[in-house]
Amino acid sequence: MKSCVTISLVPSLKGGPWILWGKLEEALQSASEMGFDGIELFTESPSLDSPDDLGALLARYNLSLGAVGTGAGKVIHGLSLTDPDKEVRSKAITFIKNMIDFGAQFGSPTILGSMQGGSTKDVPRDTALDYLSQALEVLGEHAKAGGTFFIYEPLNRYETNLFNHFNEAATFLKGLSTDSVKLLADLFHMNIEEENIAEAIKSDSKHLGHVHFADSNRRPVGYGHSNITPIAACLKEINFKGYISAEAFPWPDPQLAAQKTIDSYRKFFT
Repeated sequence: MKSCVTISLVPSLKGGPWILWGKLEEALQSASEMGFDGIELFTESPSLDSPDDLGALLARYNLSLGAVGTGAGKVIHGLSLTDPDKEVRSKAITFIKNMIDFGAQFGSPTILGSMQGGSTKDVPRDTALDYLSQALEVLGEHAKAGGTFFIYEPLNRYETNLFNHFNEAATFLKGLSTDSVKLLADLFHMNIEEENIAEAIKSDSKHLGHVHFADSNRRPVGYGHSNITPIAACLKEINFKGYISAEAFPWPDPQLAAQKTIDSYRKFFT
């Protein structure tokens, strides 16, 4: 397992659940100095407003790119894969494909979270799931062609009405033709929805591709009441090799949040 910290480069969303903010190189330097293995990057689009090449910066600070987020496609551009408008769905797929290409340059998978959308009175559940299935088939194969995989994230009931439980999402993936879509286990969302987080992960562990490391209140682990011990034991038991990535609020401030995260990672995983 590898430690990972989220970095947001979208000023308009400041205060959201990403640990480090601001200039990319400063964030990378902080992550490196604290001892993280990698970073998860949240950008407005599949490009960087940086004078330095991302690959060169990652090499300079001995970091890897653990994952790329697509949430800006929803919260900034208003795109989702289950929108009733076919043109909007098409734009959403194009946006995500471009994010996949961006991440794949560095061997990184891309995450589908809020861009999955949900069912509505205009898009019944069966229709929404059909739209989602079609999109995941395309995006999974696109990621595979780029030498990586795609990540689908079950969210809590307040953020989507598609899949809120890890095992239900795993069953859905089993019905796809593509084998290049994996699941994200977000401990914050799972704290709301799952009866037993460790057992949920263990029972469908072959589908696990990424972990979001956050406490019950979405602050860094150690600032809430989640019981991480059995979850860590499960991840060790299944020999998870991916990233334990802190997608949490930068509380009480980014530097202290990052330090609390790496301290908690070391407590439970090293």
